[in-house]
Amino acid sequence: MTKHYEVIVIGAGSMGMAAGYYLAEQGIKTLMIDAFDPPHASGSHSGDTRLIRHACGEGYDYVPLAMRAQALWDDLQTKTSERIFLKTGVVTFGPSDSLFVQTAINGGLEYDLNLDTLSADEINARWPGIAVPDGQIGCYEPDAGVLFSENAIRTFRRLALERGAELKVNSPVMNIDAFADSVKVETNTESFTADKLIISGGAWNKKILDDLDLKLRIQPSRQTIAWFDSDDALYRADDFPGFFADVPTGVYYGFPSIDGSGLKVGRYDNGEEIDPEYYNQEFGALDKDEGDLRGFLGEYMKEANGSLDVGRTCMFTNTPDENFIIDKHPAHDHIAIAAGFSGHGYKFSSAVGEILGELVTKGEASQDISLFKATRPSLQPENKDEVYFKARGK
Repeated sequence: MTKHYEVIVIGAGSMGMAAGYYLAEQGIKTLMIDAFDPPHASGSHSGDTRLIRHACGEGYDYVPLAMRAQALWDDLQTKTSERIFLKTGVVTFGPSDSLFVQTAINGGLEYDLNLDTLSADEINARWPGIAVPDGQIGCYEPDAGVLFSENAIRTFRRLALERGAELKVNSPVMNIDAFADSVKVETNTESFTADKLIISGGAWNKKILDDLDLKLRIQPSRQTIAWFDSDDALYRADDFPGFFADVPTGVYYGFPSIDGSGLKVGRYDNGEEIDPEYYNQEFGALDKDEGDLRGFLGEYMKEANGSLDVGRTCMFTNTPDENFIIDKHPAHDHIAIAAGFSGHGYKFSSAVGEILGELVTKGEASQDISLFKATRPSLQPENKDEVYFKARGK
Protein backbone atom coordinates (compact mmCIF):
# COMPACT_ATOMS: atom_id res chain seq x y z
CA MET A 1 0.00 0.00 0.00
CA THR A 2 1.34 3.45 -0.96
CA LYS A 3 2.08 5.56 2.11
CA HIS A 4 0.31 8.92 2.28
CA TYR A 5 1.58 12.19 3.78
CA GLU A 6 0.19 15.66 4.26
CA VAL A 7 3.26 17.19 2.57
CA ILE A 8 6.12 15.76 0.51
CA VAL A 9 9.28 17.86 0.08
CA ILE A 10 11.42 17.03 -2.96
CA GLY A 11 14.98 18.19 -2.35
CA ALA A 12 16.05 18.24 1.30
CA GLY A 13 18.90 20.71 0.98
CA SER A 14 19.02 24.34 2.05
CA MET A 15 15.37 25.32 1.66
CA GLY A 16 13.81 21.87 1.69
CA MET A 17 15.30 20.73 4.99
CA ALA A 18 14.25 24.00 6.61
CA ALA A 19 10.73 23.57 5.24
CA GLY A 20 10.62 20.01 6.56
CA TYR A 21 11.54 21.21 10.02
CA TYR A 22 9.01 24.04 10.16
CA LEU A 23 6.26 21.70 8.94
CA ALA A 24 7.17 18.97 11.42
CA GLU A 25 7.26 21.53 14.21
CA GLN A 26 3.55 22.11 13.51
CA GLY A 27 2.80 18.38 13.68
CA ILE A 28 2.28 18.06 9.93
CA LYS A 29 2.98 14.59 8.54
CA THR A 30 5.93 15.32 6.27
CA LEU A 31 8.20 13.27 4.01
CA MET A 32 11.44 14.75 2.68
CA ILE A 33 13.09 13.07 -0.32
CA ASP A 34 16.63 13.75 -1.53
CA ALA A 35 18.69 12.23 -4.33
CA PHE A 36 21.75 12.33 -2.05
CA ASP A 37 22.31 12.32 1.73
CA PRO A 38 22.24 15.94 2.96
CA PRO A 39 24.39 17.78 3.65
CA HIS A 40 26.41 16.70 0.63
CA ALA A 41 28.81 17.98 -2.02
CA SER A 42 26.26 17.93 -4.86
CA GLY A 43 24.16 20.82 -3.61
CA SER A 44 24.53 24.57 -3.54
CA HIS A 45 25.01 24.40 0.23
CA SER A 46 28.40 22.66 0.14
CA GLY A 47 31.60 24.42 1.17
CA ASP A 48 31.00 24.83 4.92
CA THR A 49 30.16 28.55 5.08
CA ARG A 50 27.94 31.20 3.55
CA LEU A 51 27.68 34.95 4.14
CA ILE A 52 24.60 36.62 5.48
CA ARG A 53 24.28 40.30 4.59
CA HIS A 54 21.25 42.35 5.66
CA ALA A 55 21.85 45.40 3.44
CA CYS A 56 21.30 43.49 0.23
CA GLY A 57 22.81 44.90 -2.96
CA GLU A 58 20.43 42.66 -4.90
CA GLY A 59 17.54 44.98 -4.02
CA TYR A 60 15.60 46.62 -1.20
CA ASP A 61 12.93 43.89 -1.29
CA TYR A 62 15.45 41.40 0.08
CA VAL A 63 16.12 43.30 3.31
CA PRO A 64 12.99 42.22 5.26
CA LEU A 65 13.57 38.64 4.11
CA ALA A 66 17.19 38.80 5.32
CA MET A 67 16.13 40.15 8.69
CA ARG A 68 13.54 37.40 9.12
CA ALA A 69 16.12 34.81 8.10
CA GLN A 70 18.58 36.19 10.67
CA ALA A 71 15.97 35.90 13.42
CA LEU A 72 15.34 32.28 12.45
CA TRP A 73 19.08 31.50 12.32
CA ASP A 74 19.45 32.99 15.79
CA ASP A 75 16.59 30.81 17.00
CA LEU A 76 18.14 27.72 15.40
CA GLN A 77 21.40 28.45 17.22
CA THR A 78 19.57 28.08 20.54
CA LYS A 79 18.60 24.52 19.58
CA THR A 80 22.08 23.12 18.89
CA SER A 81 25.63 23.08 20.16
CA GLU A 82 26.87 23.22 16.55
CA ARG A 83 27.93 26.64 15.33
CA ILE A 84 25.25 28.15 13.07
CA PHE A 85 26.18 31.85 12.91
CA LEU A 86 29.39 33.78 13.59
CA LYS A 87 29.08 37.57 13.76
CA THR A 88 32.16 38.72 11.86
CA GLY A 89 30.59 41.72 10.15
CA VAL A 90 30.54 42.02 6.35
CA VAL A 91 32.13 44.75 4.24
CA THR A 92 30.87 45.41 0.71
CA PHE A 93 32.96 47.51 -1.67
CA GLY A 94 33.36 48.54 -5.28
CA PRO A 95 33.53 51.61 -7.55
CA SER A 96 31.44 54.59 -6.48
CA ASP A 97 29.08 53.99 -9.43
CA SER A 98 28.49 50.31 -8.56
CA LEU A 99 24.74 49.75 -8.51
CA PHE A 100 25.21 46.84 -6.11
CA VAL A 101 27.15 48.89 -3.57
CA GLN A 102 24.80 51.87 -3.85
CA THR A 103 21.76 49.62 -3.42
CA ALA A 104 23.29 48.04 -0.31
CA ILE A 105 23.98 51.47 1.20
CA ASN A 106 20.58 52.90 0.34
CA GLY A 107 18.79 49.75 1.51
CA GLY A 108 20.59 49.98 4.83
CA LEU A 109 19.46 53.57 5.21
CA GLU A 110 15.89 52.77 4.10
CA TYR A 111 15.52 50.07 6.76
CA ASP A 112 17.62 51.82 9.41
CA LEU A 113 20.15 49.01 9.60
CA ASN A 114 23.35 49.19 11.64
CA LEU A 115 25.60 50.17 8.73
CA ASP A 116 28.66 52.37 8.19
CA THR A 117 29.38 53.97 4.81
CA LEU A 118 33.12 54.00 4.17
CA SER A 119 35.61 55.55 1.75
CA ALA A 120 38.48 53.51 0.30
CA ASP A 121 40.87 55.09 2.79
CA GLU A 122 38.58 54.22 5.70
CA ILE A 123 38.28 50.60 4.56
CA ASN A 124 42.05 50.28 4.20
CA ALA A 125 42.69 51.87 7.59
CA ARG A 126 40.16 49.67 9.40
CA TRP A 127 41.37 46.42 7.80
CA PRO A 128 45.03 46.53 6.73
CA GLY A 129 44.55 43.23 4.88
CA ILE A 130 42.46 45.02 2.23
CA ALA A 131 43.86 47.45 -0.35
CA VAL A 132 40.92 49.26 -1.97
CA PRO A 133 41.97 51.80 -4.63
CA ASP A 134 40.94 55.45 -4.68
CA GLY A 135 37.53 55.97 -6.23
CA GLN A 136 35.95 52.95 -4.59
CA ILE A 137 33.54 53.04 -1.67
CA GLY A 138 31.93 50.55 0.65
CA CYS A 139 29.69 49.81 3.57
CA TYR A 140 30.14 47.71 6.67
CA GLU A 141 27.50 45.79 8.61
CA PRO A 142 28.83 44.79 12.02
CA ASP A 143 25.79 42.61 12.74
CA ALA A 144 26.21 40.48 9.60
CA GLY A 145 28.53 37.52 9.30
CA VAL A 146 29.02 33.87 8.46
CA LEU A 147 26.54 31.00 8.39
CA PHE A 148 27.78 27.42 8.73
CA SER A 149 25.63 25.96 6.00
CA GLU A 150 26.27 22.26 6.51
CA ASN A 151 25.89 22.54 10.30
CA ALA A 152 22.54 24.26 9.75
CA ILE A 153 21.28 21.53 7.44
CA ARG A 154 22.35 18.84 9.91
CA THR A 155 20.54 20.69 12.69
CA PHE A 156 17.34 21.18 10.67
CA ARG A 157 17.51 17.49 9.74
CA ARG A 158 17.90 16.32 13.34
CA LEU A 159 15.12 18.57 14.61
CA ALA A 160 12.73 17.62 11.79
CA LEU A 161 13.22 13.90 12.41
CA GLU A 162 12.84 14.36 16.19
CA ARG A 163 9.49 16.02 15.49
CA GLY A 164 8.21 13.16 13.34
CA ALA A 165 9.23 14.07 9.79
CA GLU A 166 10.59 11.25 7.62
CA LEU A 167 13.55 11.46 5.24
CA LYS A 168 14.39 9.28 2.26
CA VAL A 169 18.02 9.72 1.19
CA ASN A 170 19.80 8.52 -1.95
CA SER A 171 16.37 8.40 -3.55
CA PRO A 172 16.21 10.30 -6.85
CA VAL A 173 12.68 11.19 -7.90
CA MET A 174 11.77 9.50 -11.17
CA ASN A 175 8.22 10.75 -11.69
CA ILE A 176 5.61 13.12 -10.29
CA ASP A 177 1.89 12.93 -11.05
CA ALA A 178 -0.10 16.00 -10.06
CA PHE A 179 -3.83 15.47 -9.55
CA ALA A 180 -6.52 17.99 -8.67
CA ASP A 181 -5.96 17.81 -4.92
CA SER A 182 -3.00 15.46 -4.41
CA VAL A 183 0.29 14.26 -5.85
CA LYS A 184 2.05 10.95 -6.40
CA VAL A 185 5.83 10.87 -6.22
CA GLU A 186 7.89 7.93 -7.42
CA THR A 187 11.54 7.42 -6.51
CA ASN A 188 13.87 4.80 -7.93
CA THR A 189 12.53 2.27 -5.41
CA GLU A 190 9.23 3.48 -3.88
CA SER A 191 6.16 5.62 -4.44
CA PHE A 192 4.30 7.95 -2.09
CA THR A 193 1.25 10.21 -2.18
CA ALA A 194 0.52 13.51 -0.46
CA ASP A 195 -2.00 16.31 -0.24
CA LYS A 196 0.65 18.96 -0.89
CA LEU A 197 4.07 19.09 -2.53
CA ILE A 198 7.12 21.34 -2.15
CA ILE A 199 9.74 21.30 -4.91
CA SER A 200 13.17 22.55 -3.85
CA GLY A 201 15.50 20.47 -5.99
CA GLY A 202 18.29 23.00 -6.54
CA ALA A 203 20.10 22.51 -9.83
CA TRP A 204 17.67 19.71 -10.71
CA ASN A 205 14.61 21.97 -10.47
CA LYS A 206 14.51 22.69 -14.19
CA LYS A 207 14.04 19.04 -15.09
CA ILE A 208 11.49 18.52 -12.32
CA LEU A 209 9.48 21.59 -13.34
CA ASP A 210 9.72 20.75 -17.06
CA ASP A 211 8.09 17.40 -16.26
CA LEU A 212 5.28 19.30 -14.53
CA ASP A 213 4.75 21.47 -17.65
CA LEU A 214 6.30 24.55 -16.07
CA LYS A 215 9.12 25.57 -18.38
CA LEU A 216 11.14 28.38 -16.84
CA ARG A 217 14.43 30.01 -17.72
CA ILE A 218 16.63 28.69 -14.94
CA GLN A 219 20.19 27.61 -15.67
CA PRO A 220 22.74 25.85 -13.42
CA SER A 221 26.31 27.12 -13.59
CA ARG A 222 29.68 25.87 -12.35
CA GLN A 223 31.44 28.17 -9.86
CA THR A 224 34.58 27.88 -7.76
CA ILE A 225 35.63 28.60 -4.19
CA ALA A 226 39.02 28.14 -2.53
CA TRP A 227 40.87 28.54 0.75
CA PHE A 228 44.31 30.17 0.61
CA ASP A 229 47.07 30.26 3.18
CA SER A 230 46.87 33.75 4.67
CA ASP A 231 48.36 35.89 7.41
CA ASP A 232 46.10 35.22 10.39
CA ALA A 233 47.29 38.43 12.03
CA LEU A 234 45.41 40.24 9.24
CA TYR A 235 42.63 37.86 8.24
CA ARG A 236 41.49 35.89 11.30
CA ALA A 237 37.78 36.01 12.03
CA ASP A 238 38.32 37.88 15.31
CA ASP A 239 39.42 40.96 13.37
CA PHE A 240 38.54 40.55 9.68
CA PRO A 241 35.02 40.56 8.19
CA GLY A 242 33.34 38.64 5.46
CA PHE A 243 33.38 40.58 2.21
CA PHE A 244 31.56 41.13 -1.08
CA ALA A 245 33.37 42.98 -3.87
CA ASP A 246 31.74 44.27 -7.05
CA VAL A 247 34.92 45.38 -8.81
CA PRO A 248 35.83 46.03 -12.47
CA THR A 249 37.43 42.59 -12.92
CA GLY A 250 34.42 40.68 -11.57
CA VAL A 251 32.23 39.99 -8.56
CA TYR A 252 33.86 38.21 -5.62
CA TYR A 253 32.93 37.24 -2.09
CA GLY A 254 34.82 35.73 0.80
CA PHE A 255 35.31 34.83 4.42
CA PRO A 256 37.90 35.49 7.10
CA SER A 257 40.18 32.73 8.32
CA ILE A 258 38.04 30.75 10.76
CA ASP A 259 39.96 28.57 13.23
CA GLY A 260 43.10 28.95 11.10
CA SER A 261 41.46 27.60 7.94
CA GLY A 262 42.84 30.37 5.69
CA LEU A 263 40.94 33.05 3.82
CA LYS A 264 38.14 31.65 1.63
CA VAL A 265 37.22 33.42 -1.62
CA GLY A 266 34.82 32.68 -4.46
CA ARG A 267 33.76 34.27 -7.71
CA TYR A 268 30.10 35.14 -8.10
CA ASP A 269 30.02 35.75 -11.85
CA ASN A 270 31.78 34.20 -14.88
CA GLY A 271 30.52 30.65 -14.35
CA GLU A 272 29.94 28.08 -17.09
CA GLU A 273 26.46 26.82 -17.93
CA ILE A 274 26.24 23.13 -17.02
CA ASP A 275 24.05 20.07 -16.75
CA PRO A 276 24.19 19.15 -13.04
CA GLU A 277 24.39 15.45 -13.88
CA TYR A 278 27.58 15.73 -15.89
CA TYR A 279 29.60 18.82 -14.99
CA ASN A 280 33.31 18.66 -14.18
CA GLN A 281 33.57 18.91 -10.38
CA GLU A 282 37.38 18.93 -10.30
CA PHE A 283 38.79 22.24 -9.07
CA GLY A 284 41.61 23.24 -11.39
CA ALA A 285 40.11 21.62 -14.45
CA LEU A 286 39.98 25.15 -15.89
CA ASP A 287 42.87 27.60 -15.58
CA LYS A 288 40.54 30.29 -14.31
CA ASP A 289 39.41 28.15 -11.36
CA GLU A 290 42.42 29.29 -9.39
CA GLY A 291 43.57 32.10 -11.67
CA ASP A 292 40.47 34.27 -11.25
CA LEU A 293 40.62 34.02 -7.46
CA ARG A 294 44.33 34.75 -7.33
CA GLY A 295 43.84 37.71 -9.62
CA PHE A 296 41.42 39.24 -7.14
CA LEU A 297 43.59 38.48 -4.11
CA GLY A 298 46.69 39.83 -5.84
CA GLU A 299 44.97 43.16 -6.36
CA TYR A 300 42.93 43.56 -3.18
CA MET A 301 44.25 41.18 -0.48
CA LYS A 302 47.90 40.45 -1.23
CA GLU A 303 48.72 38.90 2.15
CA ALA A 304 46.01 36.28 1.58
CA ASN A 305 47.43 35.21 -1.78
CA GLY A 306 49.39 32.31 -0.31
CA SER A 307 49.47 28.65 -1.20
CA LEU A 308 46.21 26.99 -2.21
CA ASP A 309 44.92 24.93 0.70
CA VAL A 310 41.63 23.61 -0.69
CA GLY A 311 39.73 24.27 -3.92
CA ARG A 312 36.17 23.19 -4.69
CA THR A 313 33.50 23.65 -7.30
CA CYS A 314 29.87 24.38 -6.52
CA MET A 315 26.68 25.13 -8.44
CA PHE A 316 24.55 28.22 -8.76
CA THR A 317 21.11 27.98 -10.37
CA ASN A 318 20.46 31.30 -12.07
CA THR A 319 17.40 33.17 -13.24
CA PRO A 320 17.76 35.90 -15.91
CA ASP A 321 17.11 38.71 -13.42
CA GLU A 322 18.83 36.88 -10.53
CA ASN A 323 15.69 37.12 -8.41
CA PHE A 324 14.39 33.95 -6.78
CA ILE A 325 11.37 31.82 -7.61
CA ILE A 326 9.20 31.27 -4.52
CA ASP A 327 5.62 30.64 -5.58
CA LYS A 328 2.87 28.15 -6.11
CA HIS A 329 2.74 26.26 -9.39
CA PRO A 330 0.48 28.31 -11.71
CA ALA A 331 -1.60 25.25 -12.64
CA HIS A 332 -1.44 23.37 -9.33
CA ASP A 333 -2.31 25.39 -6.25
CA HIS A 334 -1.19 22.60 -3.92
CA ILE A 335 2.42 22.61 -5.22
CA ALA A 336 4.94 25.18 -3.91
CA ILE A 337 8.25 25.92 -5.66
CA ALA A 338 11.60 27.24 -4.47
CA ALA A 339 14.12 27.65 -7.29
CA GLY A 340 16.64 29.89 -9.04
CA PHE A 341 18.55 31.21 -6.02
CA SER A 342 21.32 32.55 -8.28
CA GLY A 343 24.22 32.25 -5.88
CA HIS A 344 22.81 34.55 -3.20
CA GLY A 345 20.04 32.43 -1.74
CA TYR A 346 21.52 30.40 1.09
CA LYS A 347 21.38 33.15 3.71
CA PHE A 348 17.61 33.33 3.21
CA SER A 349 16.98 29.58 3.38
CA SER A 350 15.62 29.57 6.93
CA ALA A 351 13.01 32.17 5.95
CA VAL A 352 12.32 30.48 2.60
CA GLY A 353 11.70 27.19 4.41
CA GLU A 354 9.20 28.94 6.65
CA ILE A 355 7.51 30.52 3.61
CA LEU A 356 7.23 27.21 1.78
CA GLY A 357 5.53 25.73 4.80
CA GLU A 358 3.09 28.63 4.87
CA LEU A 359 2.30 28.28 1.15
CA VAL A 360 1.23 24.65 1.52
CA THR A 361 -0.59 25.06 4.84
CA LYS A 362 -2.12 28.54 4.66
CA GLY A 363 -2.03 29.24 0.92
CA GLU A 364 -0.06 32.47 1.38
CA ALA A 365 3.15 33.72 2.92
CA SER A 366 3.58 36.12 5.82
CA GLN A 367 6.48 37.76 3.92
CA ASP A 368 6.02 39.74 0.71
CA ILE A 369 7.11 37.36 -2.07
CA SER A 370 5.60 39.21 -5.03
CA LEU A 371 9.08 39.74 -6.51
CA PHE A 372 9.54 35.98 -6.78
CA LYS A 373 6.56 34.98 -8.92
CA ALA A 374 7.04 32.04 -11.28
CA THR A 375 4.90 33.82 -13.87
CA ARG A 376 7.04 36.95 -14.24
CA PRO A 377 8.00 37.72 -17.87
CA SER A 378 11.75 37.29 -17.49
CA LEU A 379 11.35 33.60 -16.69
CA GLN A 380 9.28 32.71 -19.72
CA PRO A 381 11.03 30.86 -22.57
CA GLU A 382 9.52 33.12 -25.24
CA ASN A 383 11.42 36.07 -23.76
CA LYS A 384 14.85 34.51 -24.18
CA ASP A 385 16.06 37.25 -26.55
CA GLU A 386 15.29 40.11 -24.16
CA VAL A 387 18.08 41.77 -22.18
CA TYR A 388 17.76 41.92 -18.40
CA PHE A 389 19.96 44.04 -16.18
CA LYS A 390 21.30 42.33 -13.08
CA ALA A 391 21.10 44.07 -9.72
CA ARG A 392 24.86 44.17 -9.40
CA GLY A 393 25.04 46.47 -12.45
CA LYS A 394 27.05 44.21 -14.76
